[in-house]
Amino acid sequence: MTADHMATQLASSLERIVPDHIQEDNATGLQTLHLHQARYVFAAKHVQTGRVLDMASGTGYGSEILFRESQEDISEIVGVDICSDAVAYAKKRYAHPSVTFLNQDIDTFQDEEKFQTIVSLETIEHLPNPDQFIKKLIGLLKPGGILICSAPTTPSVDVNPYHLNDFTENSFRKMFQAQDLIEIDHLSQIQPYSLNAVRNKSETRMKDLRSNLLGYYLTHPHRAIKRLLATIRYGFTNRYLTLACQKPL
Repeated sequence: MTADHMATQLASSLERIVPDHIQEDNATGLQTLHLHQARYVFAAKHVQTGRVLDMASGTGYGSEILFRESQEDISEIVGVDICSDAVAYAKKRYAHPSVTFLNQDIDTFQDEEKFQTIVSLETIEHLPNPDQFIKKLIGLLKPGGILICSAPTTPSVDVNPYHLNDFTENSFRKMFQAQDLIEIDHLSQIQPYSLNAVRNKSETRMKDLRSNLLGYYLTHPHRAIKRLLATIRYGFTNRYLTLACQKPL
C-alpha cells in the first residue's frame, strides 16, 4: 500500500490527522490541525537535550515538528502508536535518521534508557485509567525530565465515542499535581464549532461522531447536564489545555 493510499484512509477518521490530506474547505479539519500543530510547537519549546518520546504519535507529523522546532540537541525521537497504518504512513512520510516510529501499545511499551522529554497530546481522554497512564509516563522519564500532555477541558465524551473521560482545567491539573509533577508552563486553546455542522455531520471527519445523540442523553442524563453547563459558560466552543510539567530530581 502506498503512503498516499494509507493517508486517504486515515484522513477520514475523526481521531487521525493527515496534514497533506485535509481539504481546504474542511474547516473542522483545518482548525483541528492548527490546534495540534500549535501544541507540538509549544512542546518543542520545552524539549530538553537528549531522547524524546512522542507517545501516541499518530501519523508522525508531530514528531517531525518536535525535531524541527526544538532548539535543543535531540539525540533521538521515538514515536509510538497502536495503529499500524498510522505508523506505516509515518515511516514513509516522515522518515529521518533521528526519528523512529514503533507500532506498540501504550500499556506494554518499555524502554530501559528512558527519556529526557515525553510528549503525549490528546491521548489521555481515550484511556480507561488516566492516572495509571501518567504513572507509566513518569516511569519512562528521567529525573528532572519534562512531561507535556494535553486534553480537552470541555465535555467531549457525549459526542465523541472514542473518548472515555471528560476533564476540566482543574481536574486535569490535579492528576499531575498528585504525582508531584511541577507545572512549568501551559497552553490554553479555544476552538469554536458550528452546531449545525455537528448536527448534520457535514464534514468528513464528523462522520464518526456519536449517532443518536438525543438517545444517548436520555440514557446518560449527567452527560447532558455537563454539556448544558459547559455551553452556558463557554458557548459553542471546545477548550483544550496543554501542560508542561517537570519530574523532580
